[in-house]
Amino acid sequence: MTISKQIKVLCVRCSVSEAELARRLGKSPQSFNSKMKRESFTIGDLEKIAEALGVEFSRKFILANGETV
Repeated sequence: MTISKQIKVLCVRCSVSEAELARRLGKSPQSFNSKMKRESFTIGDLEKIAEALGVEFSRKFILANGETV
């Protein structure tokens, strides 16, 4: 699943429109929509999205032995 699709699912589950999420991030809905189409999110962007939606964002690699990096 692409990151944009994940964000759309989050918005639905959190009952927040994409336009409202954009406003919470201090962006116009148009610029946020462009970013969604380009799939150009940094880790910092994703952390801000999580904060705006009141969810946790976790990024990690998990090795075969269960160790995380």
